[in-house]
Order: sequence, then structure tokens, then C-alpha cells
Amino acid sequence: MKKMLIVTSVIFASLTARAEQVGSVDTVFKIFGPDHKIVVEAFDDPDVKNVTCYISRAKTGGIKGGLGLAEDTSDAAISCQQVGPVELSDKIAQGKAEGEVVFRQRTSLIFKKLQVVRFFDKKRNALIYLSYSDRVVDGSPKNALSAVPIMPWVK
Repeated sequence: MKKMLIVTSVIFASLTARAEQVGSVDTVFKIFGPDHKIVVEAFDDPDVKNVTCYISRAKTGGIKGGLGLAEDTSDAAISCQQVGPVELSDKIAQGKAEGEVVFRQRTSLIFKKLQVVRFFDKKRNALIYLSYSDRVVDGSPKNALSAVPIMPWVK
């Protein structure tokens, strides 16, 4: 059972995009361990050619943060941009109402993740990207939204 869970996690993780760090700024100096910071990361939508999303998120420092044991706050922002001619895959053109997870990153040791879900608004011809923390904070998850219009002449 444990092996199956690990294999399933690895397979699912490979289906979502990987982020690369673009930059960061320190927000709180820590004597021991790394400083608290805000990191800016970019990832390309795995199913939409030439759409890149940028996420800024808080990263906890200190000794626990340096060891990967700290829980990052749920604060995050997202902005998605067209960076070339957009090409939608056939499965996106169908416009699943429930959305599809295109990015997932752990923000605590085991219980909390930052996720980005893509929706296709067929009526308005736009891609919508919703970022949220999957751990409830004060009754509702913190979230942010970005939209990318798809022009009719796009392939």
C-alpha cells in the first residue's frame, strides 16, 4: 500500500508543471538560518503552448525553514501572460468545468500545498488561473486569480 501511494504521488507530480525561481527579496533578517523572503517563480502551462505564469509567495526562513520543516504562510499572488502564439490542446478546448491542476508545490512538511488550477472560459475565450493554498486559513483559503485572453486567430 505504501509503495503504491509513493508511485501514485510521483506519477501525479510529473503531470504538473515545475517552477523555476526568477528571483527573491528578503523580508525579515534571521540570525540563524536563511532569512524570511518572498520568492518569484515561473512555470509554463504544460498543456498550453506559450502561456507562462509567475507566482510570488512567502517562504519561511530560520532554522526550521532552512531544514524544510517550517510551514510557509498562505500568501501568494499569480500573473499569467501570453509569451508567444498560444496553442490549446484538444482537451482544453472541451472546457472542463472543474478545472485542472497545472502546478502544485509543497509549502509545509506534509499538510499544505500551493496549487494552481486552470479553467477555460469558452464563452469569453479566456484561460483563468486560480492559485490557492489547500489548507483552510480563518474559514476560507487565500487565493489569487489571473486570466489570459485567447484571440480567435490563435491556432
